[in-house]
Amino acid sequence: MPNQGTSTPTYEDAVVDGEIMRMLLADDGQRPWTVAEIARETGDEIAVTDSLSRLHGGGLIHRLEGFVFATRAALASEQLAR
Repeated sequence: MPNQGTSTPTYEDAVVDGEIMRMLLADDGQRPWTVAEIARETGDEIAVTDSLSRLHGGGLIHRLEGFVFATRAALASEQLAR
């Protein structure tokens, strides 16, 4: 039986991806975010860089000159989930 206290790298990646998407989709009007702001909020620049690459590759975010923001598809999907 696997140790329940350990997490896999895939799970940890999904947690960071979810945290960043929640930041980008929040209703507080903070759009767009800089990569540096996201790294400061999460506290792990390397994990943020990797996550942004995954999210961009998946079509969930746009990246433009150090800024990131959710795609229209990601925003629409989040609205449907409510």
